[in-house]
Amino acid sequence: MTDIATRVYNHTWKIDPIVRSVLDTDFYKLLMAQTIFRRHKDARVTFGIINRTTHVKLARLIDTGALKEQLDHIRSLRLSRGESTFLRGNMFYGKRQMFAPDFIQWLEGFRFPAYYLERRGDQYELTFEGPWIETTMWEIPALAVLMELHSRAVTKDMGKFELQVLYARAMTRVWEKIGRLRQLPGLSIADFGTRRRHGFLWQDWCVQAMIEGLGPAFLGTSNCLIAMRREVEAIGTNAHELPMVYCALANGDRELAEAPYKVLADWQEDYDGNLRVMLPDTYGSRGFLERAPDWVTHWTGVRVDSGDPIQGGEIAIDWWKRRNQDPKKKLAIFSDGLDVESIEEIHRHFYGRVRIGYGWGTLLTNDFRGLGANGGLDPFSIVCKVISANGRPAVKISDNPLKAMGPPAEVERYRRVFAVGTQASVPLAV
Repeated sequence: MTDIATRVYNHTWKIDPIVRSVLDTDFYKLLMAQTIFRRHKDARVTFGIINRTTHVKLARLIDTGALKEQLDHIRSLRLSRGESTFLRGNMFYGKRQMFAPDFIQWLEGFRFPAYYLERRGDQYELTFEGPWIETTMWEIPALAVLMELHSRAVTKDMGKFELQVLYARAMTRVWEKIGRLRQLPGLSIADFGTRRRHGFLWQDWCVQAMIEGLGPAFLGTSNCLIAMRREVEAIGTNAHELPMVYCALANGDRELAEAPYKVLADWQEDYDGNLRVMLPDTYGSRGFLERAPDWVTHWTGVRVDSGDPIQGGEIAIDWWKRRNQDPKKKLAIFSDGLDVESIEEIHRHFYGRVRIGYGWGTLLTNDFRGLGANGGLDPFSIVCKVISANGRPAVKISDNPLKAMGPPAEVERYRRVFAVGTQASVPLAV
């Protein structure tokens, strides 16, 4: 077992770069990259970092030189022979050769493109512009770098024994949560915590704790590198990025209205089984489901990722029933800011009514709330999202208006096209 406190105390060791591999990313990134590679690899897409928790002043905490050093290190990474063999030969979601030879060949030659970094007051402006197939790869490692540099900045003056106590308390907290989760019947849960983890070593420790503590109830991890090293399943499907870019590329309101379903049609050509899980909330879940073509009802399930999770699950169940589908055979994956209390509540409400899965993210891999001085280690909400595609602004509405993004005029246009009604805000913890 890694002595995390000692490694953090000596965090300048070159043995601990923040991002260690092209595969130190979430599995859904590779799945989406293959779809992008086949259809839209030449689209010009810009991504940017958005710190929603503005009181966390990243530019004051994180040294610009240290940030550049880590970003430049990422640009030096390339897929190793062993990693390529893992992707070519491993079974994912019960299927071998999930990734086509031409995509793997592209990934073997891939290098992270240039980035743009500038300090704007107390925050950093960090953007990535270029071919979609290249810029998409920056999202997860860029977030991981910012999160871990933040953790290192807060802990840099702590002594070795103080760090040992810090991590002992955090480990106890995780283990106590696992003990509570173990009591839930029929639990199926995965680690979704790469993007906003405390650090790579900590995420790896959390995955090992889940493996031992939950046994078969632990489905796997979204992190490809950890999945490979720990020999567990790599878990993931797709994200808001796909409909956001497809919609930005659409010509006129009619194409805009159809673009989210074009995403599903393309995804259906590429993947089957448990990978056919839709993410309906990009422009409002209720309206998306109401307008969905009949073939979508045969998909495996939905992911509930914004708004009130109980309401989101009920919307899905009601929709399945009205489309003559048996909800008990469908999969509902909950993944928005989950912690043990919310998982318990969701499980009590839906167990036996639908197949339930959980993607446990930030509050698994970065729950140091109250453990750092003055809340300095508390997790915060930061994302890397599409800003534009082929020069057109990208828009997200969400089921939670606090997660909406895009120029106000375009947001209003999207709300009209997708008939988004009144929405209730849900506080953003992470």
